[in-house]
Amino acid sequence: MIEEMLCVLSNRYLRNTAWKWVYKLWTILSMFYKQIEENSTRQSEDFGSQFTEIFIKQQENVTLLLSLLEEFDFHVRWPGVKLLTSLLKQLGPQVQQIILVSPMGVSRLMDLLADSREVIRNDGVLLLQALTRSNGAIQKIVAFENAFERLLDIITEEGNSDGGIVVEDCLILLQNLLKNNNSNQNFFKEGSYIQRMKPWFDVGDENSGWSAQKVTNLHVMLQLVRVLVSPTNPPGATSSCQKAMFQCGLLQQLCTILMATGVPADILTETINTVSEVIRGYQVNQDYFASVNAPSNPPRPAIVVLLMSMVNERQPFVLRCAVLYCFQCFLYKNQKGQGEIVSTLLPSTIDATGNSVSAGQLLCGGLFSTDSLSNWCAAVALAHALQENATQKEQLLRVQLATSIGNPPVSLLQQCTNILSQGSKIQTRVGLLMLLCTWLSNCPIAVTHFLHNSANVPFLTGQIAENLGEEEQLVQGLCALLLGISIYFNDNSLESYMKEKLKQLIEKRIGKENFIEKLGFISKHELYSRASQKPQPNFPSPEYMIFDHEFTKLVKELEGVITKAIYKSSEEDKKEEEVKKTLEQHDSIVTHYKNMIREQDLQLEELKQQISTLKCQNEQLQTAVTQQVSQIQQHKDQYNLLKVQLGKDNQHQGSYSDKTQVNGIQSEEVGRLREELEELKSNQELLQSQLAEKNSLIENLKSSQTSPGTNEQSSATASARDSEQIAELKQELATLKSQLNSQSMEITKLQTEKQELLQKTETFAKSVPVPGESEAGMATKTTDVEGRLSALLQETKELKNEIKALSEERTAIKEQLDASNSTIAILQNEKNKLEMDVTDSKKEQDDLLVLLADQDQKIFSLKNKLKELGHPVEEEDELESGDQDDEEDEDEDDGKDQGHI
Repeated sequence: MIEEMLCVLSNRYLRNTAWKWVYKLWTILSMFYKQIEENSTRQSEDFGSQFTEIFIKQQENVTLLLSLLEEFDFHVRWPGVKLLTSLLKQLGPQVQQIILVSPMGVSRLMDLLADSREVIRNDGVLLLQALTRSNGAIQKIVAFENAFERLLDIITEEGNSDGGIVVEDCLILLQNLLKNNNSNQNFFKEGSYIQRMKPWFDVGDENSGWSAQKVTNLHVMLQLVRVLVSPTNPPGATSSCQKAMFQCGLLQQLCTILMATGVPADILTETINTVSEVIRGYQVNQDYFASVNAPSNPPRPAIVVLLMSMVNERQPFVLRCAVLYCFQCFLYKNQKGQGEIVSTLLPSTIDATGNSVSAGQLLCGGLFSTDSLSNWCAAVALAHALQENATQKEQLLRVQLATSIGNPPVSLLQQCTNILSQGSKIQTRVGLLMLLCTWLSNCPIAVTHFLHNSANVPFLTGQIAENLGEEEQLVQGLCALLLGISIYFNDNSLESYMKEKLKQLIEKRIGKENFIEKLGFISKHELYSRASQKPQPNFPSPEYMIFDHEFTKLVKELEGVITKAIYKSSEEDKKEEEVKKTLEQHDSIVTHYKNMIREQDLQLEELKQQISTLKCQNEQLQTAVTQQVSQIQQHKDQYNLLKVQLGKDNQHQGSYSDKTQVNGIQSEEVGRLREELEELKSNQELLQSQLAEKNSLIENLKSSQTSPGTNEQSSATASARDSEQIAELKQELATLKSQLNSQSMEITKLQTEKQELLQKTETFAKSVPVPGESEAGMATKTTDVEGRLSALLQETKELKNEIKALSEERTAIKEQLDASNSTIAILQNEKNKLEMDVTDSKKEQDDLLVLLADQDQKIFSLKNKLKELGHPVEEEDELESGDQDDEEDEDEDDGKDQGHI
């Protein structure tokens, strides 16, 4: 019957003419699947699977079904969508594979989202939900078919969180596309679709009257945000999404919902979990969350308000778990936040007036309350404030608590051990033991404070040695872990509780095998594996709230090393101590040389900057000299032209009119000479300023070479480059001398030419007047000539004075040149001394390198001994020493290259 129906449907003629009959066939098939879905008996389910298997046995059937979806006719397209959805629900993976290999199969289904008929569009969303479930390849194809844009448009058209069930279906489809799909998540972020999520959470000021569908929509929206910043995603992708959420204001919108009133409990819980993962491990978001205040009078930080809910036993269990997770995410890789939390417990920061409650006070109140769940939550929260932060572990030792009126205060560490020894509930003891184990790990000072109380070690050994029931085995395992931490991180500062004595005590009272067996109870517990899977504390009931995710990491890290430490002999411990001391000495030496190298690098950078500035100044001076040379050449050309003109004028002096013309030419030439002298004077002033700049450069080089505190490598580099600078300065001084000599020669020539002009004017003055003129006319002409001659004589005197001043300036410049030559000689002597010092420093450096090589060889042999003894050796030390050798080799090569230069 199925084949007959498909033959009819594949007939194009029948599809165009008898569409009603075709519609009936689709209706029969759809109703058949609907009846299978409504009937919950196993026989009906098996029958539906068998029918689907028969239908997809030939892939052409599914391909034909996909081609029929291209029909725009409602009576064909809508039943086809229904039928394909039913097929996917029955045998999803098989149908997905057929659609995946079908040409344009996914693209045809994506066209359903653009259908103007809402019924087909909405059923198309459901079809794509079933299609994209657990299939990464189809998810990528759907995403690159512009699914994000279309789905977000539908959500916006339907009213965001106020929309109906269509919004929920679109959000579920978005979850299918993004969850555990890094490619789609990256595409979603780069497409700026995170910014379009912000209007979803604009719930307004009036939060009353939340409909059930709005609550559901907002819940799925929050889950979609968590998909993008899930801790299981790659760290780089998570941090980029966190950054985008802060920049677009999405985090601020979530914090507004978090602090709002009238929000349903499940929405508030999911919002807390969402904010937790948005800020987890991202410093900018964590800092912003620390600055959020609740709208109360007076305003309180959001962290304090949340902690008040966590330690309140009347709050729902799920909400308290969400607050704990939020606090853990706030402190994750946030040493600044850890310091702020611990500082609220220190005596110097506690508010004496009692007007405000701090986070530290709330944690202490929860730690010592009568509610075991509050004890556990406060202990875990305080342990996260100490996670991988040795500074805060030491700071927390300063906390003092007033137990009762009239009694002296006790330390927080001592109060925890006192409550532990009083035999409280298992959940309370487990929380306190996890806090103590986290506190004492990697902190020898805290171990010393713990062992200083003589009652702590007997209590732990007594707990471990007893044969108790299954419920107490976990406490015994944690006590064994705490005692093992006290041995492994013991610095032997207390003579009565040294490592060897504690191991002897374990062997006598407990037995090594029994101790290791009790230690293994922790990792064998059924709740241990559940807590180690995800960082979020997600428990069905308070009784299951035993282990913390970060604590499971600590147990996994310390269980093996504590086992090895228990079985080690005293000789092996001594050897290990010697090796540790040697490694510490080596680390100090390496640190010292690293600091030296950093200082040398800084000094080299400063010298490089000085040399670059000197080069720029030198280039400027060279350009100035080039300009001066060109100007001198121009003056020479002008002088030659004047000389030629004077020679021509001397040949035409036969009449009085010629004499008067010559006198006019002489006055013009005198003016030109004055201009040339002024230009020469300005050129000499420029040369003097250049010489002054050179002298200042020489003084700077001298001070930089003789300044104290420079090391051997920097002095060698500076001396080599200064020698080059001195040679360049010598050449420039020689060129300046030659220019001064040439200018002095030109001034002498001008003086001789001036004398010749004066002689010519005198001969013209003494010449005989022209006959035929009257004596009165001759007298007036003579008077005019004498006036002109007196003016020429006055100008000549002024020129003499200027020439005299120029000669004096020239002598002064020569004296400055002599002084600079003497300075260069002094610098040359100092350069020779520095070269000797550089040679000595190179020898010392070679000796140091040999010393370091021997030291590394010793360390390598000691590490091999440690490995043979079974002690784990961290590879970071080896890598650091290797990096140190590489850095020293590179520095030596750089020094050689600079020496060659």
